[in-house]
Amino acid sequence: MKRAVQTQQAPAPIGPYSQAVQHGNLLFVSGQIPVDAEGRLETGDIGRATRLVMDNISAILEAAGMGMQNVVKVSIFLRDMADFAVVNEVYGSYFTDGIPPARETVQVARLPKDVPVEISVISAKE
Repeated sequence: MKRAVQTQQAPAPIGPYSQAVQHGNLLFVSGQIPVDAEGRLETGDIGRATRLVMDNISAILEAAGMGMQNVVKVSIFLRDMADFAVVNEVYGSYFTDGIPPARETVQVARLPKDVPVEISVISAKE
């Protein structure tokens, strides 16, 4: 049985999708962009933007009773691969315990609201 996961600690969806969907022990977190819970956009500094995205993901995971230690797969979408080193450094600071998740990072032509980064995750609860 699937259920939607929603928290006020992360931005509301900007389209017809859920912040996350849980099915059994798996949680599929929709792509998060650097928008805070009040709808303010961060597009200037890639480090701050990435931190905001990761904080949004953390809040959604928490709403599902999970944490970063439960993340098994990450997809990172960048507007500019030149931002990779900064994004990677900020991203890595969220995965300090145990085995880091599987991941891909790709450069894309354009992201929603012309943001520089979008990240989605899949988590598993044991």
